[in-house]
Amino acid sequence: MASAAPSSGLPSTTTTPHGSNPPSRPSTPNLSTPAPTSADTQIKGSDDSSRLKLFISILRKYVLQGTLQEGASPGFIGVADIANVRFSLPAQLIEPIPNLEYWHYIDRPETFVSIGKSDDELGRMLELLRFWFTKDLCNWEIKEDAPSISSPMKAPPQPPPDPLQSDKEEPIRISYITEQTSHHPPVSAYWVECPSRGLVARGYDQISAKFSGTYVKVIPGNHNKGLYVTLKNRGNEEYHMTHPESQLNGFLRGNLYISVADVVHITCPKTKLKALLNYVEESYFGKSQNKVTGVIYRYDPASDKYTKPKDVPDNDILVKVEGDWKDKVYYTIPSSKAVKSYPSLDPIKDKQLLIDTAPLMPVPKLVPPPGEQLDNESRKLWSEVSNAIHAKKYADATNIKQDVEQRQRDRAAEREKEKKVFKPRFFTNATDPMGKPELTPEGRKVIEDMQKLSFQIEPRLDDSVPA
Repeated sequence: MASAAPSSGLPSTTTTPHGSNPPSRPSTPNLSTPAPTSADTQIKGSDDSSRLKLFISILRKYVLQGTLQEGASPGFIGVADIANVRFSLPAQLIEPIPNLEYWHYIDRPETFVSIGKSDDELGRMLELLRFWFTKDLCNWEIKEDAPSISSPMKAPPQPPPDPLQSDKEEPIRISYITEQTSHHPPVSAYWVECPSRGLVARGYDQISAKFSGTYVKVIPGNHNKGLYVTLKNRGNEEYHMTHPESQLNGFLRGNLYISVADVVHITCPKTKLKALLNYVEESYFGKSQNKVTGVIYRYDPASDKYTKPKDVPDNDILVKVEGDWKDKVYYTIPSSKAVKSYPSLDPIKDKQLLIDTAPLMPVPKLVPPPGEQLDNESRKLWSEVSNAIHAKKYADATNIKQDVEQRQRDRAAEREKEKKVFKPRFFTNATDPMGKPELTPEGRKVIEDMQKLSFQIEPRLDDSVPA
């Protein structure tokens, strides 16, 4: 489970300055923060086993209750979206980090700020793919970025294991803000910006989940259209990346694992380049493959007919991608008509290493110290829950979590009684048909202030407007 609680019923922001609690996700190992030991792994394995037993017991309980109730469906089975079910998980099953902070897509900021460095449009698409494979491992500051893929025929050196370590004095700063824009259904908007590189990433986060009895399928919600990246310094080239479906498996064998089995579409209408990445599902009795294959080719935005890599004719392919998305991903350039007609591009049979994710760990972000955070910012709102989970006081954490959730429900009831609707503070709309959030003037000011390392945000007394 990803968070310390469902997304906050109040607007929350994850901003990014100096000095705060360390993130719960692991950061890049260095001399002061060594990699986990085998003893750490054994402890974590024991904790995971206990969590699995509790999770399965809860699922069985609700399935049994639903089955025994006359006329009721069997618990979670058959529910269209259990993500919308008002069901509060006990603290043992959640991570001590809020939803709004957990998903930010910039685990490796050096690959993000390197998108668009190449003067070659195919090189820029490969830079985008390199970022894609590292995004899932909010002011970040790094001193070393990833090398440009200036010539697709020869892969550059790999990104530095620790982009914080460099002789460069001037850091590259990436600012990030997110806010829960809708409560029912739960939707949050996010905005990432690196002004020095002319980069913007944005989108809406929403998931939908369904329990089949043997696995949980997790898919993007209706308002989650994917991730959009704009390259302002390249004539506003925009790349659209869809999110794949995933499954939580292993209930029957008592060993939970996640598999991804879907096709990701990455498109750029301006350059007319498209990438299709096919995530291959593992076999029932086999080990996790984490296999991905894909192609890059020219497409017609007005008549896009290919949905799987295997559908693309060989002569249309510019680049082939293959590998393990949790380890090494390679690419080759085939001998096709498309390659022969592409300026300064020759076929290469030898695999070129696009990215090796194995040695990479999430880079820690900078967040405001607790004294500068608003009461409804994610870390502060859920801080008592997170602290109790860290201390393994799960009963206390569950009680505190339920108190916070009840206060949020009470505020929602007050708004409904007063015929008011919740209005986001930093984003113009709760959702958008295209999945592209826009900042309000106040949201724009927050991003600009963060670039100046100014993180003061004035409290808002009312988060609603007349219906």
